[in-house]
Amino acid sequence: MHAIAVVPVSYHGPLTQTFRRLKIFSLSSLALSCVMAPFIFVVESSLPMSARIALAATALTTSGVSTALVGWSGAPYVVDLRRLTPAENGGIEGIEMTTLTLTLRKLTTRVYDADFLIDTKRPFAKWELAHRVQLPSPSEEPATAAKAGAPGEVETVAETLDANNGVIGRWVVKWEEGGAGSCKAVGKVVR
Repeated sequence: MHAIAVVPVSYHGPLTQTFRRLKIFSLSSLALSCVMAPFIFVVESSLPMSARIALAATALTTSGVSTALVGWSGAPYVVDLRRLTPAENGGIEGIEMTTLTLTLRKLTTRVYDADFLIDTKRPFAKWELAHRVQLPSPSEEPATAAKAGAPGEVETVAETLDANNGVIGRWVVKWEEGGAGSCKAVGKVVR
């Protein structure tokens, strides 16, 4: 059995601490809103019940929506990036990206072939996994063209793992003729 040396993190997101603090603040404010909302109904006031309900609903909705926005905008932000060497990735260079959920749990996405990454227009993200891929013909780039599977073959391109290294989702490609492939998610994949 060969011991594979773990390659250290080659990139650490500069906004990691900012996103971490923003998520903690957002979750804390949502929890505080949920805890304090019942007091609107208990405290003696001249406000009618309909106004109290509207006030509580507004506070909870505002806090909930802002927490959801923080979660949505921070979901694709990569906090750590590491190169997968050919020795540890079946002979092909890959990438391992770590993101954080809204509740600050680590999700690791391993992209086994970087040819499946394309530029994206999403905020706080540079790449995403492609929905379609077209590898060059064998006459243009023989090494890259050889990566294509047989027509109808399904291959895992990337996997998203939870903090316990359990697979929660896969990005798979179904190969077609001429090195073309269509990709889709199976489970929950951080693209």
